[in-house]
Amino acid sequence: MTTSAPHRPGVPVGPAASPYVPGTAGYRRVMTAMFAAGMATFVLLYDVQALLPELVHVFAVSPSRSTLALSLTTAALAVTLLVAGPVSEAVGRTRLVHLSLWTSAVVALGCALAPTWEVLVGLRMLQGVTLAGLPAVATAYLREEVHPSAHGRAFGLYIGGTALGGMASRLVTAPVADLAGWRWGLAAAAGFAFVSALVVARMLPASRNFVPRPASPAAVLAMARGALADRALVALYVLGACAVGSLVAVFNALGFRLSSAPYGLSVGTISLVFLVYALGSVSSAASGRIADRIGRRATIPAGCGLALVGVWLTLSSSLPVIVLGMAVLTVGFFCVHGLASGWVTARAHLAGASTGQAAAFYLFAYYVGSSVFGNLGSTAWTHAGWPGVVALTTVLLLTAAAMVTVLRRTPALVV
Repeated sequence: MTTSAPHRPGVPVGPAASPYVPGTAGYRRVMTAMFAAGMATFVLLYDVQALLPELVHVFAVSPSRSTLALSLTTAALAVTLLVAGPVSEAVGRTRLVHLSLWTSAVVALGCALAPTWEVLVGLRMLQGVTLAGLPAVATAYLREEVHPSAHGRAFGLYIGGTALGGMASRLVTAPVADLAGWRWGLAAAAGFAFVSALVVARMLPASRNFVPRPASPAAVLAMARGALADRALVALYVLGACAVGSLVAVFNALGFRLSSAPYGLSVGTISLVFLVYALGSVSSAASGRIADRIGRRATIPAGCGLALVGVWLTLSSSLPVIVLGMAVLTVGFFCVHGLASGWVTARAHLAGASTGQAAAFYLFAYYVGSSVFGNLGSTAWTHAGWPGVVALTTVLLLTAAAMVTVLRRTPALVV
């Protein structure tokens, strides 16, 4: 049985250790820690989303301006990922994970105490910087430490943790905000992050197969060129940006739609819609297992199709059908994202590119898409109502589907 090495954050134990396989204690420790880390990261990233209608009233800002509390966070995260990826190649994966979680929890507590809108937005931007550590290294760490036969399910479980984190962020903050105000809602999210950081500190094994690379400007530039030279990698970057943009645009605008007539729902009640994120956790893990058998090229298009069907269902005025549409959209998105993010590191590895840099570029595109298209979703709602949101999302998902065509025409290095 493979067992985990004594925990020393960020210190590689050796380059030839056997990878963790499902069923072993080491594998369970890895996946427990990465699941908890993924949850914490996405709880803090999206904890303001369910509170946007309340922030509009508290700070007297417009709906489109209120989304800056989320879009500027994801934008800062995207930019920082370009630095965090190369840094992880030099200093190690796990050290960056621990630093990211602890500093993010502290900044989250500061957000709950922000006295003005400007201070809140500034702290949320800082939150994006501190959160970058985990997503910058997660898939690279899993590729290095987990047996290749289990890559699909490992990536799927990690993405499942982020899906539950996205759900928990709304379920943690919104009910507390309904009872005690938005500050206590954000404080509850910070408390969740502190507990998760403790779990990760206890469970995450040190890297055993990580090989440091130099982080000089020339080396970083060379890694960047390698991660941009492959057409399939670039297609995956675009695919991720469009897929997440469709999801965030819909969820950003949904709160404004359901808090308005004829629904008139409270922030806490609207947050229950985010329970559909639990389906994302299931779909990402299931799609990983399916892709391990039939390949990513055959599985991703189905996810795009599901997401598109879900978006169109939300055109209904029936609340149950709207919730069903959100569920189908969520299942489709997490199928696509779970497979695409794992494909990036696998493709980069076999193409001889830096896996950390490729993952950083994918996530840069992903969070730029989240920031830009998420904000456009609120703008579409303001100027064109829900049909405008659906039109924007349809264009994004069709663009993602076009990237699948590029991937099908690219010579395969991996299945």
